[in-house]
Amino acid sequence: MDPIAPRVTRVPESDPLAVCVYCASSPGVDPGYRAAAECKPLHMPLGKALAALGRPLVYGGGDRGLMGIVSNTVIQNGGFVTGVLPRAMVLAGGEGRGPVERAEAAGLSPNQKRQVPAINEGNHKSIVVESMHERKTIMARLAGGGFIGLPGGFGTFEEVLEAVTWSQLGIHQKPVVLLNVNGFWEPLRALIEGAIKENFIQEKNRSLVTFIQAPDEALASDFDWGKAAIEALDSWKTPSDAGLFVWDQKNKWSST
Repeated sequence: MDPIAPRVTRVPESDPLAVCVYCASSPGVDPGYRAAAECKPLHMPLGKALAALGRPLVYGGGDRGLMGIVSNTVIQNGGFVTGVLPRAMVLAGGEGRGPVERAEAAGLSPNQKRQVPAINEGNHKSIVVESMHERKTIMARLAGGGFIGLPGGFGTFEEVLEAVTWSQLGIHQKPVVLLNVNGFWEPLRALIEGAIKENFIQEKNRSLVTFIQAPDEALASDFDWGKAAIEALDSWKTPSDAGLFVWDQKNKWSST
């Protein structure tokens, strides 16, 4: 039996408490990025907050960078984690890690890398899928509690904006909260404001994205990012006229 064969036999159920976190498979340069993700005494960074408040983590399944920091912190604090990753990434050794490096870490020779299975034990499970599209769809479905974006690259940008777009279109209605560590998301904020000014985004849709900012007097590494993020998720209100389209119309049409 192939240990990393796709494991999705039915569409997973949405968990109203689960939170999807989009972030990088690298840690970034500034230590403030790491501090926002992991556990630090006297503070409630994101991974610790998710575990403490009973909010299961849904993420991209990587074990490096901010992805690995968040997921490991959740597990270390007794929380539950579901990683969703494409089969191609598992075969290559995981996101952010090449096959040779992953095989060596597992004590295997490189030609044995295909036998490194996805993790499914205790409070950490993996869902292996065939494509990036399937990955993103399942992550979004599982995360009934909304989305949080830490700093990241192209993949993080695309995931965050797709989640926002789906709320705008009415595919789902879920909050998207961006942790603006060291002003990382300021260019996106400016882009959105510019698009609103030029009438490419409706004014009401500004609320589809929430930016969390540390107070001016606080260092990024000392701010309680996790607490602020969860509070923003829980206080988000669905716009009264949200969604441009009605997507589930199967019962409204009949074939002739």
